[in-house]
Amino acid sequence: MSKRQLSQVIDLNKCIGCHTCTISCKKLWTDRNGREYMYWNNVETKPGKGYPKDWEKRGGGFKKGVLQAGDEVAPLEDYGLPWEYDNMKASLMEGTGEQVLPHHEGKKVWPTWGPNWDEDQGEGMFPNSYYFYLPRICNHCSKPACLAACTRKAIYKREEDGIVLVDQKRCRGYRYCVRACPYKKTYFNSTTNTSEKCIFCYPRIEKGEVQGCAKMCTGRIRHVSWMDDKDGPAYKLVKKWKVALPLHPEFETEPNVFYIPPINTTPPPLDSDGKLMEGKDRIPLSYLESLFGPKVKGALDVLSGEMEKRKKGQPSELTEILIGYTNKDRFKL
Repeated sequence: MSKRQLSQVIDLNKCIGCHTCTISCKKLWTDRNGREYMYWNNVETKPGKGYPKDWEKRGGGFKKGVLQAGDEVAPLEDYGLPWEYDNMKASLMEGTGEQVLPHHEGKKVWPTWGPNWDEDQGEGMFPNSYYFYLPRICNHCSKPACLAACTRKAIYKREEDGIVLVDQKRCRGYRYCVRACPYKKTYFNSTTNTSEKCIFCYPRIEKGEVQGCAKMCTGRIRHVSWMDDKDGPAYKLVKKWKVALPLHPEFETEPNVFYIPPINTTPPPLDSDGKLMEGKDRIPLSYLESLFGPKVKGALDVLSGEMEKRKKGQPSELTEILIGYTNKDRFKL
C-alpha cells in the first residue's frame, strides 16, 4: 500500500479530441527504441473499438477478488503497425502522381487498424448520432492486476505517490501483466524484451511538475492532485461532489484516474419533425453506465443541477473547479 496517492481527473465534457496529450506523451516517452507502436496516452472515440482494437473484450482484472488471466496478447496489427511514409516519393513533394503506400520495417503495408482508426464515427443515425472522446492512460490502480499477475515481482507501487512502475532489471518479458491489465495499458517491448507502461511522468512529479499530458492539454480537461488533499481538485471531484468516476469499475482494480462523464442530454435529440426533445438522452444512459458503472446518473444529476445554478447567476464550487481557470486551479502537487 502506498502512503499517498496521486490522482488525475479528466473532464470528458471539455475534451475536443485534439490529441495534444498523445503527442506530448509520444515525444516524451515512446517515439523510439521499440516503443514506436505504443501510446501510453491515447484518445479514443466512444462508442468505438479503441486501442488496441476491442480492448474492453480482452479480459483481465479481477472478478469477485480473483485475478483474471486475460486473453492472449493482442497482435501488433490490433494496436496498429508503426508505419511510416516516404515523403520524398510522395506526389505532394515531387508531383509524380505515384501512389505512396506506408511502410513498416522496409516493407509496404496496408494498415488495418491504428490508435485513431475509428475516430469520430460513434453510433446512432443522423441527426441523432453521437460520440465523445475518451483519453486513456494507465490508471495507476490501487489494486493493479498487472502487479498481481507478475511472477517476477517486477511491478511495484511506489509508497510516496502510488505510481505503478515496472522494474526493468527484474522483468523477463513473460507478458502476464499485458494479459492481466483489463485496460491493456501495459505493453511489450520486443527490442528490450521487457514490459513497459505509462510512468505517470514521475520524473516530472519529483520536480513539482504535473504529467506532460496534463500540462499540454489545450482544453484544460485534466486535474491533478493528491487524493488525501481535501483542498485539491481530485478529492473534491471524486470524494466531495462525487461526479468523477473510474472507468469500468467492474474490473475491480480501483483506478486512480477518474472521469467526469459527458452530459448525455446536450444537445437534445430531434424528433421526426425536427423538433428538439428537451430532457431526452442523446447518449444512452445505459451506454454510459456500461463505461462508468451505476453511479453515472447521480453524477450527471449533480452536474446538471450545478450548471443550472450557474445559469441563474448563483455560485457553484463545482463549476468553478471544472472551469479550471489557471494551472494553479487545476494542478496541486
